[in-house]
Amino acid sequence: MTAVADLMDYAEVVERFDPVLGLEVHVELSTDTKMFCGCPNLFGGEPNTHVCPTCLGLPGALPVVNGKAVESAIRIGLALNCEIAEWCRFARKNYFYPDMPKNFQTSQYDEPIAFNGHLDVVLDDGEVVRVDIERAHMEEDTGKSLHVGGATGRIHGAEHSLLDYNRAGVPLIEIVTKPIVGMGARAPEVARAYVTALRDLLRAMDVSDVRMDQGSLRCDANVSLMPKGGSEFGTRTETKNVNSLRSVERAVRYEMTRQAAILAEGGTITQETRHFQEADGSTSPGRTKETAEDYRYFPEPDLVPIAPSRAWVEQLRATIPELPWERRKRIQAEWNLTDEELRDLVNTGAADLVAATVDAGAEPGEARSWWVQYLTQQANAREVELADLPIAPAQVARVIALVNSGELTNKLAREVVQGVLAGEGEPDEVVEKRGLKVVSDDSALLAAVDEALAAQPDVADKIRGGKVQAAGAIVGAVMKATKGQADAKRVRELILERVGA
Repeated sequence: MTAVADLMDYAEVVERFDPVLGLEVHVELSTDTKMFCGCPNLFGGEPNTHVCPTCLGLPGALPVVNGKAVESAIRIGLALNCEIAEWCRFARKNYFYPDMPKNFQTSQYDEPIAFNGHLDVVLDDGEVVRVDIERAHMEEDTGKSLHVGGATGRIHGAEHSLLDYNRAGVPLIEIVTKPIVGMGARAPEVARAYVTALRDLLRAMDVSDVRMDQGSLRCDANVSLMPKGGSEFGTRTETKNVNSLRSVERAVRYEMTRQAAILAEGGTITQETRHFQEADGSTSPGRTKETAEDYRYFPEPDLVPIAPSRAWVEQLRATIPELPWERRKRIQAEWNLTDEELRDLVNTGAADLVAATVDAGAEPGEARSWWVQYLTQQANAREVELADLPIAPAQVARVIALVNSGELTNKLAREVVQGVLAGEGEPDEVVEKRGLKVVSDDSALLAAVDEALAAQPDVADKIRGGKVQAAGAIVGAVMKATKGQADAKRVRELILERVGA
């Protein structure tokens, strides 16, 4: 029986124990159709509308491999510096969940499409850590269970459950690291940095939308501890489906402090899955963790082996775009950024977003200002990653272009961005719907100027007397009257003309 223990202070944990991590990242591919059938691969939709006999596991239905998914798997493997198998097979992974309509998952076991790779990740202070990749293999996603009633949203205590098989059969790539050791106190940071780098890589390759909030990218964090200086790994736990970068770091840190407290009191760690609790950063027990033997893997008899030719692999290698770290080195040179400035861009998650905004036509300084300041504030307010804001670099570039053309003021531009974030459409559509264009008609501006001057005759007299700085009060009144849609510079010019200053 596992001893009940409080959390150990983190400093004491890293003084007494060495953490061992293993990260399994599941990536939903953005193919048009599912992995083994022609059903649409779309997020959401009415429950059980993106299904067919194959993904429902009905008798007699046979799978056909999605060629685009295989192509994406090979490209991901190459980008992760993996070897690509000359011959590999699918396997049946047998387990019984309500959201698994076939009662097995079509996956790969000991014959993955890609293996023996690595990914170099940059920590917050610029240190580079190499994370070795065990394998990247193809499989299919499960359906989704909705447990109704109860306090936790989980099956325990629920009154009944609803099943949606729209996600069943969606193409997945699971990327599994080799044990990550020797990180000490920085283990949680390394976990976050690795998932961040992987997300950036996959987005750059356009193989997935990597929306962690929608489950397109999910991380299972395996954590164990061994005594300081030891060599035998401890019993691991697996915190399942962690769905934000910050939560990956919190989950690893919590498990280290929880396990250390148990071990220090002479207890034992149960090999189990655990659930991450966003509210307080803790983990709670799930189910006892199976071993590979429990899944009774065997080769999938309804699918032929995959044997990518070396010529095809090299063709796919040539399609890999400029990767995020390569782009960062380039923009550092082009924009004359110091190492610290570049690191700040990377740490806020803005580097690639700024670069994409520049690629869409914006100037680097303007793009940096929007992403690092206003949009970072919006992300913090929503408690999401910057890249998860519902606005694209091309849309930010369009807003910047509208400001530079004089069609928007900076204040109006922020309103346009708010409209885009609220799902009201493209920037030009938001401008039209909200009526946000700058008032550039002098006759309309003059009417507002005259009204403001008439309302503040003492200010008008000061301006006539040579105190032109007093014009600021009239400018403010005109801007208020026009709901911020006037060009402040032009308003000032008209004020001075009107009073003869």
